[in-house]
Amino acid sequence: MYTEIGSFDAKARLSELLREVRHGQRYTITSRGQPVADLIPSESATQLDVKTAIEAMRSMRRVHDVPAETLREWIAEGRR
Repeated sequence: MYTEIGSFDAKARLSELLREVRHGQRYTITSRGQPVADLIPSESATQLDVKTAIEAMRSMRRVHDVPAETLREWIAEGRR
């Protein structure tokens, strides 16, 4: 879960926020109430990208009837 924080507060508390992010906290930075950025641990970003890509492949498989073996090949290729 992400905690929302305004850009002004994020700027004023950046050092504190970075310490908290290092320990797993996640923030969504807003500007005038609109989300503009997420502050997350850097290794989490990579894991999130991988999970998003895998879910996109699974969705494609359901929508376009891609064989399971093809999906496994795509995932294996992405790990190289």
